[in-house]
Amino acid sequence: METIRIATTPFEGQRPGTSGLRKKVKVFQQPGYLENFVQAILDTLPELQGGSLVVGGDGRYFNREAIQVILRLAAANGVRRLIVGRGGLFSTPAVSCVIRKHKTQGGIVLSASHNPGGPDEDFGIKFNSANGGPAPESVTEAIFERTKTIDRYLTLDTPPLDLDQLGTFTLGETEIEIIDPVSDYADLMEALFDFDAIHHLFNSGHFQMRFDAMHAITGPYAVEILENRLGAAPGTVMNGVPLEDFGGGHPDPNLAHAQELVALTQGKDGLDFGAASDGDGDRNMILGHDCFVTPSDSLAILAANAHLLPGYRQGIRGIARSMPTSQAANRVADFLGIECFETPTGWKFFGNLLDAGRITLCGEESFGTGSDHVREKDGLWAVLFWLNLLAVRQQSVAEILTDHWRRFGRNFYTRHDYEAVDLAAAAGLVDHLRRLLPDLPGRQLGAEIVSYADDFAYTDPIDGSVSEHQGLRIGFESGARIVYRLSGTGTSGATLRVYLEYFEPDPMLHQRDTQEAMRPLILIARELAQIEARTGRAEPDVVT
Repeated sequence: METIRIATTPFEGQRPGTSGLRKKVKVFQQPGYLENFVQAILDTLPELQGGSLVVGGDGRYFNREAIQVILRLAAANGVRRLIVGRGGLFSTPAVSCVIRKHKTQGGIVLSASHNPGGPDEDFGIKFNSANGGPAPESVTEAIFERTKTIDRYLTLDTPPLDLDQLGTFTLGETEIEIIDPVSDYADLMEALFDFDAIHHLFNSGHFQMRFDAMHAITGPYAVEILENRLGAAPGTVMNGVPLEDFGGGHPDPNLAHAQELVALTQGKDGLDFGAASDGDGDRNMILGHDCFVTPSDSLAILAANAHLLPGYRQGIRGIARSMPTSQAANRVADFLGIECFETPTGWKFFGNLLDAGRITLCGEESFGTGSDHVREKDGLWAVLFWLNLLAVRQQSVAEILTDHWRRFGRNFYTRHDYEAVDLAAAAGLVDHLRRLLPDLPGRQLGAEIVSYADDFAYTDPIDGSVSEHQGLRIGFESGARIVYRLSGTGTSGATLRVYLEYFEPDPMLHQRDTQEAMRPLILIARELAQIEARTGRAEPDVVT
């Protein structure tokens, strides 16, 4: 029976931006907190009444309980059909795939991405639109406004649904279909890539790899695709069982948090290929033997070689990269004679360009890469792209990387993260830099001369919307860049990200150590922002 309830605790308003609403689990467990936010989504989007909705998450702590809440609210609010992944599981790119394949009115994704999971850790929720991508700002702002005035939610008093049983069930007058969360996505991958060529690579006798699922959502997807469909040896997928706390680890696929995998690729007996994905399956890390591929280089290499793969045989229409991502992709776009867009960080900015057919590939330096096959970044897709490329070119990761640099030049690139910085200190640092910007052009910093300095603003070429204050950029006459940006993906304090880029055209200098090659620029960035004096941090927490 439909029930109207009033929460005993008010909703703690927060703009659910690109990453949705993220808080500690205990915040979501407050009476009425999750219910009020879901009700705000349902109130804001009338097309959901009588429509279809995909629901699933990355399996982190509170995922199952949250799905039961969402199902009861959706049924009480007249959603006609709900598609749920078995066990409440769906990777973020798989949600996008299912939304698009089944033509639903949207989806609710439960995840805090690469953040830790567990009773004392993080949880998140976001709405994806009918195109499969993160809701645009107009929708997230409307949801936020509704959360400030909401005073009731509609639900059903029904027992929990068995999420582990495939089939079709009813809840009130709503049809609930529990499906295999992997099959639709795996079928899409098989349509894009040459599975026969990859299968031959795995069975050639001279190729070894591991995929680290980090006890997160991509485990079942990787086992089905890599081991079952492509014939990789059993055990190729490591840490493949999704756990509510990700096995106590940090499901962020980078050199700091995937050290076990990194070690397997190093030394005389190191693997030929290593890859990892994050908590909700939308990020990727690519490794070769004694070799790490930066996400910026990865995007550029995929763009330069896309025509070699079945799904992109006709070539690509354009490329987009987030502003902090290196300009390596621009060089490929110039060579191909196609557009290259520089957008703010956030996958929704790529969505308009993808929907308009202006781009085919897109990526962010934060280990996210994707294409027009879905409207989310896609970790396993990027891994399969690289495997297909290795199979076709019959070269190692290092050889492909070196060939690319010889052809286009190398954009040395690194990111320094200062995590959980005091909010006031972080804001003060950014204010200090903003005051400096107008006086920087023409000024010499170390051996570099500043050519421009600005607070990046973006005008969307499709809908004309303007996004301001997207990061502080300082460009030098040599082509080097420093970018400062505060990240909103954490749930405590602020994360200051410092991005550094230096272009080197000389092949004789391409093999230098990245941090050593960029040391002068690193020192300029620290001194200019007064990082140690303002934050108390002498060194970054994570270097990638």
